[in-house]
Amino acid sequence: MTQDPLVIFTPSGKRGRVAQGTTVLSAARRLGVDLDSVCGGRGICSKCQVSPGRGQFSKHGVTVAEDALSEINAVEERYDRIRGLKPGRRLGCQAQILSDVVLDVPPESQVHRQVVRKNADARPIVMDPATRKFFVTVSEPDMHEPKGDLERLAEALRGQWRIDEVIAAPPVLAKLQQALRKGEWEVTVALHRADESGPHHIIDLWPGFRAEPLWGLAIDLGSTTVAAHLTSLEDGHVEASAGVMNPQIRFGEDLMSRVSYSMMNEGGAAEMTSAVRVAIDELARELASEAGIEPRDIVETVFVCNPVMHHLLLGIDPVELGQAPFALATSDAVALPARDLDLSALNPGAQVYVLPCIAGHVGADAAAVALSERPDQSDDLVLIVDVGTNAELLLGDRARVLACSSPTGPAFEGAQISSGQRAAPGAIEAIRIDPETKAPRFRVIGVSTTRGCAVVLIS
Repeated sequence: MTQDPLVIFTPSGKRGRVAQGTTVLSAARRLGVDLDSVCGGRGICSKCQVSPGRGQFSKHGVTVAEDALSEINAVEERYDRIRGLKPGRRLGCQAQILSDVVLDVPPESQVHRQVVRKNADARPIVMDPATRKFFVTVSEPDMHEPKGDLERLAEALRGQWRIDEVIAAPPVLAKLQQALRKGEWEVTVALHRADESGPHHIIDLWPGFRAEPLWGLAIDLGSTTVAAHLTSLEDGHVEASAGVMNPQIRFGEDLMSRVSYSMMNEGGAAEMTSAVRVAIDELARELASEAGIEPRDIVETVFVCNPVMHHLLLGIDPVELGQAPFALATSDAVALPARDLDLSALNPGAQVYVLPCIAGHVGADAAAVALSERPDQSDDLVLIVDVGTNAELLLGDRARVLACSSPTGPAFEGAQISSGQRAAPGAIEAIRIDPETKAPRFRVIGVSTTRGCAVVLIS
């Protein structure tokens, strides 16, 4: 007798078998999955969107066929034509389950969105940004001195700011002449210099004098969450912060599951790379909107991430990190234009800097912690623990600093645990036991008051 199809929902991990032809929305309701819907399954509200996976999911023990869901029907076609569906998305009220399938419920489709708390701590810093603004007056063209606009701009920067070497990419050249003439030969230029000995790259330019500040993004690309902070390049203050669940979760909750997905599915690494870049773009737009600035004003981005996230962000297959000796494609810092990462929400000339990794599973996030907390400057022995889906530990003082990592996600994120869940509404976030009465009290996310609870011991 043929078994009913197995359906697995991520990031909740809930699974079960349903009759062939069951809609995704019905399956979600039957299994207690947090999937929104307000139109009664008529394909109008689009709240029940899901992203179906394809290929082999070794962690779940299933292989998802291309036709695991029914073909797109007329209701979905109409909705896509009028309002638009993101690539790969399906409406859960219309898509029917035909065979084993893994379905990701994106944050916007969840009734109770998971809590992502990634605030930035303010601390005094001395600003020395790699990208700065310069206001210059450029000489007008002269038939008797046939110099290009770029050459005369370079002369102005050299004469007025002692900047010797200037490089302009084709997108900058395309707007140079219009900006000069609109500003009546006065322009504000954003120049990026990666190091003191290198040339200045023109990131962007504006007609006339521009008083508005330039902005940078500080992004912590974690296995489970992506946190971004919009930061002023003038005084270093954080204007806005936001976080989302890492969309790669649908390919595997932990790092090794994602490495396995890449190994087992041709093009799997590219899928995960595309998913996280889209999420970063959306975060950048959200932060720019919240701060009331133009995305074009974001001219720098700094990333910290563990080695697997580092490789997937850069479009590098992480397969070598899944087996000894856990070789990195590069352990050095990486600097490149944002357009090389398909980050279209930023300034076209924005620069990206990814901190160096320390070892095969001790990444740029640990390097950032070491740079921030400076255990190498301490006379006392210092232990620093960064607990996430993957935990990094730093131990040391002025003499020596050691680093290592360990997976902690299964304990804290609810993965592969029968009675665990992520930090979503309904999860217990604090427990207190009265030392005298031994009565327990707990606090639940989404509930404003504490409650007493009974403790049941099962032997």
